[in-house]
Amino acid sequence: MKNYIQPGSTLTVIAAAAVTSGQGVLVGRMFGVAATSAAIGEEYELHRCGVFELPKLEAQAWTVGQRVYWDDGNSRLTTVATGNQLVGAVSVPAPDPSPTGFALLDGTIR
Repeated sequence: MKNYIQPGSTLTVIAAAAVTSGQGVLVGRMFGVAATSAAIGEEYELHRCGVFELPKLEAQAWTVGQRVYWDDGNSRLTTVATGNQLVGAVSVPAPDPSPTGFALLDGTIR
């Protein structure tokens, strides 16, 4: 097919703010994890699918399959939907308290 470009699970994007490798990033309505660090205006790879360990709201217990949302103001995952962007689901249970959690990012733009 002559118009096929790429799978889309990883995209090259331009940093609107400095990013660090492994950091969760919301680019418009797309969420992913930065593969490399980048300064403002530099390109970096954004992984949109897969299982990642990311910061979470510590005072939450997570169960497998539970929806997780990106809280962009606090740069962390949460199970609270209000005001946050749905990005995937819990892949490994996480106790309350715990600073990080494992989430399956599905790459869907919502």
